[in-house]
Amino acid sequence: MKDYAATSPSRLDEEEDEEKTKTQQSIPVDKHLFEARTVLITGQITMELARDVCARLMALAQVSNDPITVIVSSPGGHVESGDMIHDTIKFIVPKVRMLGMGWVASAGALIFVSVPLEDRYCTPNTRFLLHQPSGGAGGPATDIEIQAREILKMKDRLNKIFSEATGQPVERIDKDTDRDYWMSPDEAIKYGLVGKIAAQASELG
Repeated sequence: MKDYAATSPSRLDEEEDEEKTKTQQSIPVDKHLFEARTVLITGQITMELARDVCARLMALAQVSNDPITVIVSSPGGHVESGDMIHDTIKFIVPKVRMLGMGWVASAGALIFVSVPLEDRYCTPNTRFLLHQPSGGAGGPATDIEIQAREILKMKDRLNKIFSEATGQPVERIDKDTDRDYWMSPDEAIKYGLVGKIAAQASELG
């Protein structure tokens, strides 16, 4: 006999109560982060995340021109969503301080370099990863050709962004990102990706 206990009304009520509790618990955290003018970017970079982050940045910029701290810990994700956050950070008036934690990779690194070098910090155990964009081209041959061209355009555009942000020649960025290019905090400083290692909040400028 089929067991309906797992989908019983009482079980559904419990799940709804748990969800409400989680939401209620996050409200004070969001309030304190807003008051601290701090925005978290964690996990995969998606359109949903980009919308949330950009909304928070715009709201903070509307409240005052005091500095904003953005904390990034991300394996990367959707490049265009990273572009949206990158451009929003450059667009708003308040100064933004970027703090890398955990790992800052791919589209996460694109967001990280949206501020000047002197405003880029990382904690001592952060790892950085740069690499060329990838895509799963499919469909008719003509569509695959179009997608391949667009990926090459994206690669050239990202190489220029990282070249301008680090001071490295485009040719070196292109060579280094041909494969996964990992960096420790010290290596990232030498590369021009990070301005300073910050072990404590008091070390943020």
